[in-house]
Amino acid sequence: MTRDSVRDTVRIIVVDDHTVMRAGVIALLASEPSIDIVGEAGDGRAGVELVQRLRPDVALVDLRMPVLDGTSATAEIVAGDTGTRVLILTTYETDVEIERAVEAGAIGYLLKDTTREQLTDAVHSAARGETVLAPRVAQRLMARIRQPAPPALTPRETDILHGVADGLTNTQIATRLTIGEATVKTHLLRIYAKLDVNDRTHAVIKALDHNLLTRPRPGTPR
Repeated sequence: MTRDSVRDTVRIIVVDDHTVMRAGVIALLASEPSIDIVGEAGDGRAGVELVQRLRPDVALVDLRMPVLDGTSATAEIVAGDTGTRVLILTTYETDVEIERAVEAGAIGYLLKDTTREQLTDAVHSAARGETVLAPRVAQRLMARIRQPAPPALTPRETDILHGVADGLTNTQIATRLTIGEATVKTHLLRIYAKLDVNDRTHAVIKALDHNLLTRPRPGTPR
C-alpha cells in the first residue's frame, strides 16, 4: 500500500518542546482508534531525526522550539524522502509565522485551541494530502491575498525616488542621474500618481511600505 492510499490508521509523531503541552496533545488523540501515536520529540532536530527513523504519515509540529525551530524542521522533513506531511500545531498566528510555515512546506496550520474532533479530522486530512487551516489562519491568508498589488515603478522612477529618500533636491537628483531637472519633475508627477500621494514625503513613506526601494541606489554595485 502506498503512502497516498487510504489507511484505517494514521501514524503520527508529536514534536513540541513543552512537555505538558506535548503530553496533552498525545492524551487528546490517544483514545482515537484511527490514530497511532508512534513517537514524540522535544525539539525540532529530534523531530526531524524521528521522522527519518519512523517515517510517520503526519508530524504534528510546534513552531518555536530549541535546537531547531518548527519552520526549519518542517523544511527538512518536507525535503526528505519519507513522505511525511507536516501539520503545524501552535499558539502563534502572526502573518509572518503563517507565511514562513507555509513556504517551508507545511500542509496545515492549526492553533492549540483546536478541539479533539477538529484535530482528528485535520490529521486524517493531512495524511490524505489535503491542506488544513484553522479558520482564523485561513482568514488571515485570504486577507493577505486580497490586498491590492503594490504599484509598479520603472527603474528610472525608483532611482529618482531613491534620490528623494536621500533628501536630494530635484537639481541634485538630475545631476546624480545625468538627466534634466524637468525630466525629474515629470517622473515625480508619475510617481505621485502611481502611489496616490501628493508630496515627496508621502511618496517615500508609501514606497517603503510596499518595499519599492529595494533596488540598489544609482552608482552602487548591482
